[in-house]
Amino acid sequence: METNYNHDIAVIGMSGRFPGAKNLDQFWQNIQNSVESISFFSTEELSNYGIKEKLINNPSYVKASAAISDIDMFDANFFEYSPRESEEMDPQQRLFLECAWEAIENGGYDPNTYEGLIGIYAGVGINTYILNNLYSNYDFSEVTSRSFEQMLANDKDYLATRAAYKLNLTGPAVNIQTACSTSLVAVHIACQSLLNGECDMALAGGVSIQVPQAGYLYQEGMILSPDGHCRAFDARAKGTVPGNGIGIVLLKGLEDAIADGDFIYAIIKGSAVNNDGSFKLGYTAPSVEGQSAVIAEAQAIAGVDVESITYIEAHGTGTELGDPMEIEALKTVFQQNTQKKGFCAIGSLKTNMGHLNTAAGVAGLIKTVLALKHKLLPPSLNFEQPNPQIDFANSPFYVNTTLSEWKSNGTPRRAGVSSFGVGGTNVHAVLEEAPPEVKTEEISELPVQLLTLSAKTDSALTELVARYITH
Repeated sequence: METNYNHDIAVIGMSGRFPGAKNLDQFWQNIQNSVESISFFSTEELSNYGIKEKLINNPSYVKASAAISDIDMFDANFFEYSPRESEEMDPQQRLFLECAWEAIENGGYDPNTYEGLIGIYAGVGINTYILNNLYSNYDFSEVTSRSFEQMLANDKDYLATRAAYKLNLTGPAVNIQTACSTSLVAVHIACQSLLNGECDMALAGGVSIQVPQAGYLYQEGMILSPDGHCRAFDARAKGTVPGNGIGIVLLKGLEDAIADGDFIYAIIKGSAVNNDGSFKLGYTAPSVEGQSAVIAEAQAIAGVDVESITYIEAHGTGTELGDPMEIEALKTVFQQNTQKKGFCAIGSLKTNMGHLNTAAGVAGLIKTVLALKHKLLPPSLNFEQPNPQIDFANSPFYVNTTLSEWKSNGTPRRAGVSSFGVGGTNVHAVLEEAPPEVKTEEISELPVQLLTLSAKTDSALTELVARYITH
């Protein structure tokens, strides 16, 4: 029987920078090895970052963050920016631009020679760089003829269009802003754009980099953890940890990806987005009704049996209120179609690296895509005893705490990914592993193959060669 891939979207390229991981290989290794990528700072380090002594000594100040490395680094020459222009630009815009190029390159394409339309959908976190680095520096903060350029280099509106300009992307270039759910909403909108024929490939993702990368103030009953650890679904859960990161995926219609011979990491079978409206306790509160509605819609669009979904990458903030509500929403949807218990693993990337804000959704998506690719169920950290408000025993779900084989039971491996934004914009995506015929690499009978490499500079070429040798 011929398989219908008309509404399926292929993930054909990815890139990211995450806490403890400069690339996706390190990212996956950390996940496999149950690494908690949270940085804890000394008083001296915080002082060097410019944190005031009064704040450091505040009993509620937590000296922890999920930090990423090299946020001050940028390949300015590659993108033809001057040193002054680079210094003025928000690090979020700089590193997003690098990752956008890397995602296209990872997919095997050069945007300057690709003949189709490439769209880009993305969102960015609040800009603290302009306040803490530019405005506090007289050389940049004085009124000069470059005020317009500084605005362009730092305003949220120019994230997607900057990448479109520098990478020669001629499809739609659209900024998405829905708080914590931003980057997964961007993925959903990118999928819709592909299905509507607005572009031939699409980049989707998000970035959040707060500077300085330091600690935070804990507030009782709010979202942040009192001790720098996130314990999603656990009885000790008190919140999450703020983190920085970037994640981008390159998408293409599955039929086109197969026809073009693209490497396919995984498939997006269906996705949906909605808002809670006013039917909840408050503007920032989650809603079981809103979450269950978006999950049900995504599953209906995907058209798959719920019992075939055997992993959920949860929003999983590790809060006393949010965790039970998320599980209740999932139970509501799953138990409309099955009474089977304990068949679906659940986990949260936030236990590894905190809450990446606008980049959180795509980070969870990339984690799940890699899990499907490697056929492994990733461990969720810091779980001992379930939150007393969560009855896992009478639900389809269990918290997966160890790296384990992802068994298929004769059907394709499938997963769900959730992301819920403050303000009520919810998004859920249903993923499936790549079809066997397109993920099995053919082995050439030739004893030797010619591998051609290119780069803009000698040093970049040397580094590229080293990366190929390593892998």
